[in-house]
Amino acid sequence: MSDRLREKLNILADAAKYDVSCSSSGSNRKNDNKGVGNGHKSGICHTYTEDGRCVSLLKILLTNHCIFDCAYCVSRKSNDIERAAFTVDEVVELTMSFYRRNYIEGLFLSSGIFKNADFTMERLLRVVKKLRLEEKYNGYIHLKTIPGASDELIKEAGLYADRMSINLEMPTESGLKLLAPEKSHTDVIKPLDYVQKQIVQFKEEKKLIKSVPKFVPAGQSTQMVIGATPETDKEIMHTADAFYKNFALRRVYYSGYIPISNDSRMPILGTQPPLLRENRLYQTDWLMRFYGFNVHELLNDANPNLDVDIDPKLSWALRNLQHFPVDINTADYKMILRIPGIGVGSANKIVQARKFGKLYIHQLKNIGISYNRAKHFIRCADSPYQLKDYQATQIKSFILAESQSKYIKTDTQQLILF
Repeated sequence: MSDRLREKLNILADAAKYDVSCSSSGSNRKNDNKGVGNGHKSGICHTYTEDGRCVSLLKILLTNHCIFDCAYCVSRKSNDIERAAFTVDEVVELTMSFYRRNYIEGLFLSSGIFKNADFTMERLLRVVKKLRLEEKYNGYIHLKTIPGASDELIKEAGLYADRMSINLEMPTESGLKLLAPEKSHTDVIKPLDYVQKQIVQFKEEKKLIKSVPKFVPAGQSTQMVIGATPETDKEIMHTADAFYKNFALRRVYYSGYIPISNDSRMPILGTQPPLLRENRLYQTDWLMRFYGFNVHELLNDANPNLDVDIDPKLSWALRNLQHFPVDINTADYKMILRIPGIGVGSANKIVQARKFGKLYIHQLKNIGISYNRAKHFIRCADSPYQLKDYQATQIKSFILAESQSKYIKTDTQQLILF
């Protein structure tokens, strides 16, 4: 690798780190033994898979030159940073070289917008076409959609990419106009809608014609910057819910704002992004997607922001004690999922295990539930007390005290060991 190419890589890989929407779950692109790489199931790759595996992507920008001046973006045109741009051949060379050396397992390619949207999208398309058609690369590719690019370019790109994503940036239109007045949510909604309709159309055609090619097999995702504008958690998650429903997104990513600007419109956050808030939003997202919760149950006018001290599932349970205690031996699966301390896997095990007899405390612990948390909301064959004996504030203090005691014990053990 030449010194100049290495320098470009350092600049454009660093600039790409602010985009967190790089997931690859859902692709099933196979190698036909005539190419390089494999995007099928576990062969696909990204930073973290849904089952917790950590895998590697070459995550870069095609360029950090940009015609826009978004206050929250490190690549904004007014920012005094070192600029660089890859050629199409350089991105292809890096991807194939790194893949053959087992440095990476896939590519995440985004870009600042230079000249105009079509000019940028066309170059991104040339990269993925060359990888697929000339290099016979069958590994995972996540490609960013450029807002404002033509439908024709987006459609062609979808034939070569596994996943496409386009960033919503701010949760509300007003927030976006405050920090990026040249942008609009309409510019994001239009391509999301177009790609989703194409995905549906290709799937329908596939039922009739076997030779129909894949089109964005791993679906679409988007990202919102959190903490740069004053939206409530309710506004953020209601926006996410609408985008999940309207565009069948695979993921919505929440990126805590990293202070990179002295712009007077930006909040003063110190030097660290709001990571706890980001984590709580992801937990809420998970409850909506996998636990059967409606966004209105978790965040509404009475509760516009998530609790900092406890996770959103526990917070909901404490506000709705009328639904508890839940009898583990008779409750349906959906209600068991709503019990704090019980995950999807444990809920399935409980439903299966109780077919063979009543469940007791020691059996629930063996199943793997977080019993110290769940015990306040369940009734099983040998439960020691009823939930009605305590108020919500008391239960919350019990759980927080137990959690603190656990952390202190763990820290003490580590001190003893090390």
